[in-house]
Amino acid sequence: MEKQKSIEALQFFATGLTEGALVHKLQGQIFKAQGLTKLGQKYVDHFTEEMEWVEKFYDRIMDLGGEVKFEGAKSRALCCDPVEYIKADLDIQRAGVDLLYKCMETLTGDPTTYDIMKGYLADEEEDLYWSENAIELIEKIGVQNWMNHQI
Repeated sequence: MEKQKSIEALQFFATGLTEGALVHKLQGQIFKAQGLTKLGQKYVDHFTEEMEWVEKFYDRIMDLGGEVKFEGAKSRALCCDPVEYIKADLDIQRAGVDLLYKCMETLTGDPTTYDIMKGYLADEEEDLYWSENAIELIEKIGVQNWMNHQI
């Protein structure tokens, strides 16, 4: 097993996921303030779920004898338009899922890390499908009807 490869992959995803989770939390607060309570709560809950994955990644890094790092977050614009946000987040999710698939190939020599990342990949695919379905539903029933369901 190449511990360093696993540690680097886990750290990379922990850093990116921490940033994404914080954005989801803030977006959830924005949507709640707009009266979109269900949508806002979905993103606040998503923050909690994502931070649980970060915790699993950091635990595994430490199990492997690695050093946990906080590499900070990049500045990202927040969005007041929920539809535009879902579309932008969908682009990020697609790229992330593709990256996870590529990463999985490098982790086959470390079954424990592979299993953790496999679970994370399944979770990310579920999120991707939710966003794709939301966009499809918006196109079918219209923005206003969709937003009424998010109250």
